[in-house]
Amino acid sequence: MKFFEARSTISATPEHVWGVLSDAGGWPSWDSGVESVDGTVMMGETLRIQSKIAPGRTFPVTVITLTRPSRLVFRSGMPLGLFRGTRTYTLRPLSPSETEFVMREEYTGPLAGLIGRSIPDLAPSFQQFANGLKERVEQGS
Repeated sequence: MKFFEARSTISATPEHVWGVLSDAGGWPSWDSGVESVDGTVMMGETLRIQSKIAPGRTFPVTVITLTRPSRLVFRSGMPLGLFRGTRTYTLRPLSPSETEFVMREEYTGPLAGLIGRSIPDLAPSFQQFANGLKERVEQGS
């Protein structure tokens, strides 16, 4: 199974981090890799994400898990589960004023091996997202 993962330790409570993370429309203001996000983070909703990594391409993702303030899961893919990408954002308190943020995307399905070979290395953009979230939350702007 192919996957990408990034993490950061953020000097804030999970509730505070959640407020920034769950405002997907605000992502372009702190993640230079996101062009735009249309939609609202709500259970069952589909968001449309435009990434600077793939200009002109929109990635629709559906919110399949929303557990405030600890877990958010998006899923996208092909019909019949032939290929599926599942992106999980996890917030875990490390102390009363520190949160571990983990972002992980896994690819599954019968075509995952074939399609997975064409997916570029997303590790740098995932780490950019994790670092951008940390900076935005800690700066508070």
